Amino acid sequence: MRSSRRHPSRRNSAAVFLLACVVAAIAPSVAAADPPNMMGIPQQVPDTIDRVVPAPPFPHLSTIPLRAQSPGLSWRTQELHEATLPTPTGDPMFDRWPSNLGSLQPGTVIATRDVTASAAPVVTVPIASATLIKFRSTDAVGKPSFGTTTLITPTASAPVRGPRPIVVNNLPIDSLGTACNPGYTLAHGFSIASGVTDLLPPTTQLALAHGYGVLIPDHQGPRMAYAEPVVAGHIVLDSIRAASNLKPKMFGQSAIAMSGYSGGSIATAGAAKLLAGYAPELAPRVVGAALGGVPADFRMLVGSMNANLATGLFHAATFGIARERPEILTMANNPAQWIASSPLKNVCVIPEALAGATFMPMQLMANVGDPFHSPIAEHIYRVTKMSDTRSAVPLYIYNGAQEWWIPAAGARNLFLEQCRLGANAQYRDVVGEHVTAAVIGFPDAMSWLDARLRGSPARSGCPHR
Repeated sequence: MRSSRRHPSRRNSAAVFLLACVVAAIAPSVAAADPPNMMGIPQQVPDTIDRVVPAPPFPHLSTIPLRAQSPGLSWRTQELHEATLPTPTGDPMFDRWPSNLGSLQPGTVIATRDVTASAAPVVTVPIASATLIKFRSTDAVGKPSFGTTTLITPTASAPVRGPRPIVVNNLPIDSLGTACNPGYTLAHGFSIASGVTDLLPPTTQLALAHGYGVLIPDHQGPRMAYAEPVVAGHIVLDSIRAASNLKPKMFGQSAIAMSGYSGGSIATAGAAKLLAGYAPELAPRVVGAALGGVPADFRMLVGSMNANLATGLFHAATFGIARERPEILTMANNPAQWIASSPLKNVCVIPEALAGATFMPMQLMANVGDPFHSPIAEHIYRVTKMSDTRSAVPLYIYNGAQEWWIPAAGARNLFLEQCRLGANAQYRDVVGEHVTAAVIGFPDAMSWLDARLRGSPARSGCPHR
């Protein structure tokens, strides 16, 4: 009885201590260069959280599965990595990691499935065929992996002579569960996991109506690494390789344009920057990339998304990047490990967005007081920004001028960065915030892509060019 009476007291004391520490941390942060939601908190806070909240009981494993193997990290961290990866869907096209990936070249077709019957009602415009393709790819740190993509051919005639051009539509998947992929919806039909942005804006429908082939990559990769641009770029480029390998007569020499908004722009920018180094044989065929609502600088996004209504998406993106770069998991405290290994690891974009109502700061999910200035964070900022890598293709970049969660400053800086590196780039401010800008900016972006596919050269908007 005496022990049970003391337990609430200890818990209340811990809560008071946490509150006092957080309040003490806020005052000095106001005068600092970084925004308050990026500042560190006293180390006593994360230490106390991990004393109060026990570690989650994720399984001990005798063998680390291929998808979770992370040389250089402890066995227990690799077990945590496996526990945080998405639950298999039951469809081997999306779930199964082939054992011979290391012997295959990137873009090699592993398996295909005719999904015309299930994809036609989803696409909503007439199509001749839809093929789900599984192919060999490369993860964010250079290890063999695989990807999936859906190649859709239209009934309309091609608008140009020669091979039918392809529009690569990088949708804003922005999710952690494999069933949230557009490829899964196209293969299985609409479900509660289907993305609301799979058909809006109507890039796929308009491209098909114009007679272009459409390639829809599941660009987050088999680990569903939301917001990781390197793996996304690899998946996009290997999707093009796979489509060319599968149908060489129809698409082996096609002109290619890439499009993406928000989370899709992460994949589009990644592919444009990685093209010359990772898939140089494709460079002569890719005529342009349009990207809008661009999350171009993750350091900037900490200040714009952490601890406000965007914090659910921000946490999901952090967990997504950790799936490809599991060193981040070494900074996850016990509550973060509970969340990342729970059924929440399979959520799609709407539940993630609704989690913003918690206003939970990421600092309370780390085992260090200043996670955003840690060596791991600095490394992630650098490798995801790829600021020294020039796009091999013309870029059309647009962003809402009144954005508050994905500031236009990031997109403008990307434009200036690419101009400095010698790329052909244009930038447009669009009236509105993220959702409004997606609608208002879409027509001009599609017109720009259409002009590139019809053979009109892109004019650079870079200063002093």
